[in-house]
Amino acid sequence: MLLLVLVLLLALILGGAGFAIHILWWIALAVLVVWVLGFVFTGSGGGSRRRWYRW
Repeated sequence: MLLLVLVLLLALILGGAGFAIHILWWIALAVLVVWVLGFVFTGSGGGSRRRWYRW
């Protein structure tokens, strides 16, 4: 009985981690798209070193 509970607990933990990692991949992809769009929309501003972000 204890072995069954441990196996079910392990499956629950690994399933939750897999879901969280899947969501993190989508977030990373969205950040990458925003980053690339920042380069596309700024273009070459006449040699000035403008940045599309405020850091």
